[in-house]
Amino acid sequence: MWYGIVCGLMAGAFWGTIFVMPRWLAAFSPIELALARYLAYGLITLLLLAPRLGRLLRRLTRDDYKVLLRHALAGNLVYYVLLSTGVQLAGVAAASLMIGLLPLSVTLLGRREHGALPLRQLAWPLGLVVAGIVCINIDVFTDARGVSLPLTRVALGMLCALGALLCWTWYAVDNARFLQRNPQFTGAEWSGLYGLGTGVVALPLGAVMWALGGVGEPARDWLRFWTVVMLVALGASVIGNQLWNIASRRVPVTLAGQLLLFETLFGLLYGFIYQRQMPRPLEWTAMVLLIAGVAGAVWLHARPPTATLQAPPA
Repeated sequence: MWYGIVCGLMAGAFWGTIFVMPRWLAAFSPIELALARYLAYGLITLLLLAPRLGRLLRRLTRDDYKVLLRHALAGNLVYYVLLSTGVQLAGVAAASLMIGLLPLSVTLLGRREHGALPLRQLAWPLGLVVAGIVCINIDVFTDARGVSLPLTRVALGMLCALGALLCWTWYAVDNARFLQRNPQFTGAEWSGLYGLGTGVVALPLGAVMWALGGVGEPARDWLRFWTVVMLVALGASVIGNQLWNIASRRVPVTLAGQLLLFETLFGLLYGFIYQRQMPRPLEWTAMVLLIAGVAGAVWLHARPPTATLQAPPA
């Protein structure tokens, strides 16, 4: 289980970059960012899987293809379009706040999964998480970092981030169920197939967008665009997703939900570094509460003998 926890933390470190990518590439639309990122993801995984792709595809059933399709849409394309829109409209902190609800939503949705602790045992760690999220919420809407954003714009951005939250909540639980019930795929194999499936879905969408003239002005910095996109695709998608698949197989769903907080924490950290400013008191308080909540959930899952016995097999 501890190996799974470390993999979940490292996945969060890679995933945190997706919160600042829309700011790095503010001249590009959320749809352009999502399609380019997942086309790059598909290309990289195609190269990595090429020597054994034929054998791997022959092992897939029709149901496996359906799972790949719905995960490509919910866990990648639709999710990142909504998240990028939320970041561009409401800012990194506001979008991180909404995605920070993942520990609650995943825990609630996965509370009946094998190895999950009863919610009453997780009450105080979840309470710390809620308190941390409330602190960020208050901070976002009372102090806009000296930049006055229209309330309607922030609200629309938060609504998009909420949609991203719902997409990823369902994906996280469904993916964990699939991996625990299908040991014939390693975490690396399923991550590669997931990336390849996402690239296959993104390719025709990108072609349609290009044909309709949806790529915007050609004067933009396309070298910077593709450099950042390729780096994020390699780190957040290829490496991060593989680490998360390892974690999903080794920890109960209720603990996996808490580990998702690392994505929010690293997203906030990278946002502060990008903006070259220190967190404010409420933001410090929120981060301490979120970390304490995750640490408490890890301790509860590691301490009771029943939780150890029920943990998913490695």
